[in-house]
Amino acid sequence: MVMTPIMLELLIRSLWETVLMTLASGVISLVAGLPLGLALVATARGGIAENLWINRVLGAVINGFRSVPFIILLVALIPLTRLIVGTALGTWAAIVPLAIAATPYYARIAEVSLREVDRGLIDAVRAMGGNRWTIIREVLVPEALPGIVAGFTVTLVTLIGASAMAGAIGAGGLGDLAIRYGYQRFETSVMIAVVAVLIVLVCGIQWLGDRLVARLDHR
Repeated sequence: MVMTPIMLELLIRSLWETVLMTLASGVISLVAGLPLGLALVATARGGIAENLWINRVLGAVINGFRSVPFIILLVALIPLTRLIVGTALGTWAAIVPLAIAATPYYARIAEVSLREVDRGLIDAVRAMGGNRWTIIREVLVPEALPGIVAGFTVTLVTLIGASAMAGAIGAGGLGDLAIRYGYQRFETSVMIAVVAVLIVLVCGIQWLGDRLVARLDHR
C-alpha cells in the first residue's frame, strides 16, 4: 500500500507536532527537574545543605507525581491546562501535562547521577573554603554532566512515547495520526509509516545523546 501525497503531508505535520511537544516539554523538564535533583541530593543525609524534613517532603511529592499513570495525569490536569493554554486540545495543550509528568521523572534520574559524584571532591572544595553554590557549580554539575545528559536523552525518548499517548485525546502528533487513520480507518500503510518514523526518531535522539555523552565523559 502506497501513501498518498495528502497522507504524506499529514505525516510530516504530525512529525513536527511530535518533535515540538517532545522538545518543549523536555526543555521544561530539564530546567525544572535538574534543580529538584540538586535539592534532593543537597538536603539528603550528609548533603551540603542537609535537611531531612525538606528532603522527605520533596521526595514524597516527586514520588506522588511519578506514581500516577500518564493517561490519568493527562485527564486530571485538563483544568490546569485550560487555565495556562486556554484549551485542553492540541499540541500546545499537551505540553503542559507532558512537562509536569517528565519533570519528577527527570529529577530522579538527575539525582542518581549527582549522587555518583566522588565525595572526596566535595570535601576538597569544602576544605578550600568553597560554599554550597561553588560546590554545585564547580563539582556536582560538571562531574555529573555525562549522566545528566544521558538521563535527559532517556527522558526525551520517554516523552516521545508519552506524546503518542497524548494523541489519544486530541493532542495531535504521530500518535493522533496512527489512531485516527491507522487504527480507526484501517490504513495499514499509515500505521507502518508512523511506526517507522518513531523508530528513526528515537534512534536519532539516542544516537545524538550517546555522542554528546561520549564527548563529555573524560574518564
